[in-house]
Amino acid sequence: MPSMMYGLTIFLSAFLLFQVQPMIGKMVLPWFGGSASVWTTCMLFFQALLLVGYIYTHWLVNKLKARRQSGLHGLLLLACLITLPISASETWKPQGVENPTLQILGLLIVSIGLPYFVLSSTGPLVQSWFSRERVNAVPYRLFALSNLGSMLALLAYPLAIEPLLSLREQSIIWSTLFVAYVLTCSYLVWHHRSEALIEPAIQEGSPSSALSSLLPSQNSSLETLQILHWNQKWLWIFLAACPSILMVADTSFLTENIAPIPLLWVAPLAFYLLSFVLCFESQGLYKRWVWVPLGALSLGLLAYLPKLGVSEWPFTIVIPINILAFFVVCMVCHGELARHKPSNQHLTAFYVMLSIGGFLGGFFVGVVGPYCFDSNYELSVGIVLAALVILVSVMQSYAHLHVLTQRAFWLFGLSVVIGLAVLRIGDHRTKAEGVTWMGRNFYGSLKVFTHVTDGYKSMLHGQIIHGQQFLAPEKQHLPTSYFTHDSGVGLALDAKASQGPLKVGVIGVGAGTLLTYGRKEDVYHLYEIDPLVIQLAKQEFTFIRDAKAHTDIALGDARLQLERESPQNFDVLVVDAFSGDSVPVHLLTQEAFALYFKHLKPNGVLAVHITNAFLDLKPVVQTAAEHFNKHLRVVDHAGDVSKLSFTSRWVLVTADEEFFRSPLLKNAKALEAKTDFSPWRDDYSSLLSVYRPRQ
Repeated sequence: MPSMMYGLTIFLSAFLLFQVQPMIGKMVLPWFGGSASVWTTCMLFFQALLLVGYIYTHWLVNKLKARRQSGLHGLLLLACLITLPISASETWKPQGVENPTLQILGLLIVSIGLPYFVLSSTGPLVQSWFSRERVNAVPYRLFALSNLGSMLALLAYPLAIEPLLSLREQSIIWSTLFVAYVLTCSYLVWHHRSEALIEPAIQEGSPSSALSSLLPSQNSSLETLQILHWNQKWLWIFLAACPSILMVADTSFLTENIAPIPLLWVAPLAFYLLSFVLCFESQGLYKRWVWVPLGALSLGLLAYLPKLGVSEWPFTIVIPINILAFFVVCMVCHGELARHKPSNQHLTAFYVMLSIGGFLGGFFVGVVGPYCFDSNYELSVGIVLAALVILVSVMQSYAHLHVLTQRAFWLFGLSVVIGLAVLRIGDHRTKAEGVTWMGRNFYGSLKVFTHVTDGYKSMLHGQIIHGQQFLAPEKQHLPTSYFTHDSGVGLALDAKASQGPLKVGVIGVGAGTLLTYGRKEDVYHLYEIDPLVIQLAKQEFTFIRDAKAHTDIALGDARLQLERESPQNFDVLVVDAFSGDSVPVHLLTQEAFALYFKHLKPNGVLAVHITNAFLDLKPVVQTAAEHFNKHLRVVDHAGDVSKLSFTSRWVLVTADEEFFRSPLLKNAKALEAKTDFSPWRDDYSSLLSVYRPRQ
């Protein structure tokens, strides 16, 4: 019975540990503009608390006697029950000026800090108890089981849990499973305490004395760490840090340019954990002569793929290539960790070093990158560092070879490292050509390209164009990109202009292009969450400076701002806050549409920009319009290069059916009723339901 309970407790703890990650991430995502950095910050929190949990375990098993270990951990288990059911407190909603990183970290500590800490300590603690009880057993199989539970939890979330359950239902089910975990872990706590009570004294020279020498000392404090050579510790740390850097950086790369959705959060993390399972379950699965060359090839793919541009490739190709290459690199790093793993005596020290490496990787991407770099260099650093660390780890095992042979291996390995560095540096230099301004913050990286020959400048968020403007003074007043007179929003504004002065709301400033439609008698109220976008629009473009209409800009998430404002009575409300193909889902839920219609005049028009390379968002807007008894039309525009006009798709929604009889809207298309689409709500949405293969 105890053997089964060890496995069940570890599996449950790992499952819950990694099930709560996408769930709480989705809860807080809407409050911070749907930014891809929300998940990066959440990952930093998870890795930091995992480190704290491992340090707690190492202290517990080396400083306290068995009965005190059981007593302290039992009290923590009971304390966790008062935090259930888990939820994100709305008191932490931002006001518009707070540091989002600190705000999210504080929110997570209050919401799930204690249960996550207890769950994070369970794996190494239970393995330590298991190794005490069964001296000759191999606790690393429990480590593999833990990672299997984590991986299954992650895969289950986007494929089964998110599409079927609301956030409230997810919280209730998770909390119920947590109670089951508390019961199983409490049994082990009692069992461990009982074993300690009947444990006979060990006499010097007895057979039990010989066995006890294999166990961690109860009074050694941090002596276990001191026995190990620091070169070994650093190798553990860096072998753990490199996959962590690549995981968070690659996830950030995908979510910034595709969509910040749980599927893209959990897929790299699931394969990261799968590599742990395979490498630590059976060392025979990792063979250097197979995996190291594949690792070099995969690092090359990861280095080359950003050169191609995500939006130029199908969704179904970009993600598998990224994840497969990332998985192979993880197999190499974690395979090397498995080859260098210590005896049971250093079990908790080993886990502490692994968690330090994981935390440092997340800290580098989540804190150092956004606040120290002006562009996304973290993925490049991770690729080059991984190649170097793998080289050091492999060569450490071949110290017995002849000096000339070693030098040959070192020369070849360093050539690969340098080649990867040259490839990434070349890519960054190429992307910097024509850049006249570059900056970065929590919400992403921004650049301004000046195309002198072609006579225009562009604003880019990641790899996606946010706005363009002609350089010639006589053309600077012309709307461009997705906002030309032939676009859906252009037609809506022009049609409404004939009715008199307009009050227009715009969610998402971009370069400020829509202000070209403003007249002296008009009022434009702009909402923007990213202060860097506002700074850039005012500094590098003239749309805001030259605006004829009375213009004011509100800093903060548009939805939170609208919730605090009295009805604005907009004639037109424009929703264009999407970061390229990335979708802030909270701006497309039924609750969001209810808020929009609250701020519109009875005959006002809602214009929603849904141009997207990967997702068909028409059903989302359509179901919302039908729910509120509104009329809807879709306007597709093919674009015109000579006018700096892009292909665009806008959906116009209004209660005034007469509006669509305007000659300007003769090409606007109605949609057939869609009955099989589940409306998006604040506690339910699934981007998988609107995914479409790239045409």
